[in-house]
Amino acid sequence: MPGRLPIRAATPADAEPLAELAERTFRDAFAAHNSAEDIEAYVRVAFSVDRLKAELAEDANTFLLAFTDDATHPVGYAKLRDGVVDPSVTGPNPVELHRLYVDQKAIGSGVGAALMRACLETARSAGRRTLWLGVWQHNERALAFYRKWGFETVGDHVFHLGSDDQSDFIMVRPV
Repeated sequence: MPGRLPIRAATPADAEPLAELAERTFRDAFAAHNSAEDIEAYVRVAFSVDRLKAELAEDANTFLLAFTDDATHPVGYAKLRDGVVDPSVTGPNPVELHRLYVDQKAIGSGVGAALMRACLETARSAGRRTLWLGVWQHNERALAFYRKWGFETVGDHVFHLGSDDQSDFIMVRPV
């Protein structure tokens, strides 16, 4: 993708388009591999407009939105989250890459890479030295993407998707 992809920090005014993108990309990534009931239970809570408004207002969260041709509708987003750190993360001054999702129509166009660069730049400018994340152990595309960016598996934890307890790998890399 020529040039730099427009990426900016999200504001509370972005809650509705962010909620729509977050729910759609989550469904695209996981609906085929999980029960409809578990997907519905998760997205109903995690991606409601009210929930995202609250998360956007919290100082512990930084949302980044990526745009292509249409500057009003994001095609990808990332969420950095400060707070509780998984015990397997031992690197200095960590921050969590809680989410990084790209619209299905934009996968392969450089949006994910641009968001990862922006996350690393944001973490670095905040004085962070370790970036960590949890990724579903069966999400091969995401695992390959994170490994390409230098993330290494250091542990695992349980992710609750509705009534299904799933295993996520914990991955880290220096900022």
